[in-house]
Amino acid sequence: MTDSGSPPNSTHDQLARDLSELARDLHRADAPDDVLREAVQAALELVPGAQDGSVTTIVVGKLLSHKAESGTLPMRVDALVSELGEGPCLDALRDQKAVVRVDDMRTESRWPRLAPRAAELGALSVLTFPLFSKDDNLCSLNLYADTANAFSAESEQIGCLIAVHAAVAYAGAQRTENLLAALETRDQIGQAVGLLMERYSITSERAFSTLVRFSRQTNRKLRDVALELISDAEAGAHR
Repeated sequence: MTDSGSPPNSTHDQLARDLSELARDLHRADAPDDVLREAVQAALELVPGAQDGSVTTIVVGKLLSHKAESGTLPMRVDALVSELGEGPCLDALRDQKAVVRVDDMRTESRWPRLAPRAAELGALSVLTFPLFSKDDNLCSLNLYADTANAFSAESEQIGCLIAVHAAVAYAGAQRTENLLAALETRDQIGQAVGLLMERYSITSERAFSTLVRFSRQTNRKLRDVALELISDAEAGAHR
């Protein structure tokens, strides 16, 4: 029988409430990078053993960057990863289904160049979770501790739940940002087309074709050509 004086699974119930609150906070974030900062902060609060954190991203398989770093330790370790081209976050990024865990960086052999230098910095335990793989953009959530064996199976389980919530929210924030950017670009191109129509008394189709042709000739994005035309027109109006 269950003791009515203490609710069963109270720890799990609290974790469920914390994760529900995290999901709401993540989806309220205004920008993709805000989602990543929220995810790192939540991991530091909820994952047993976590002291610092960051997010590593690879765009189109080439550009490596580190975001949402909570302090100097992840900043220094992430800089080493970029310099040496090896580390737990890169392994997690290459295999989006694998959680990478380091119990003691001083005895770690998977990254022979990184491990001793990271240990010197004080990153003895590392736990890295893949966030998502979409449109050739890869992300991982990285957690650090300055003691060995800081992370447990519970740390992995909770971290995986946070990573899932963060991945969904991050993808949604990216879609919203891309949509807003597309709408803004459309308005700017439309404004530039209107300027050409007025200036040269031509149709909208011919004005748009003129923009496209100049964009190709100068090897510049259509949006940049439109912005330059708008800027020149505004400057001329103030003379």
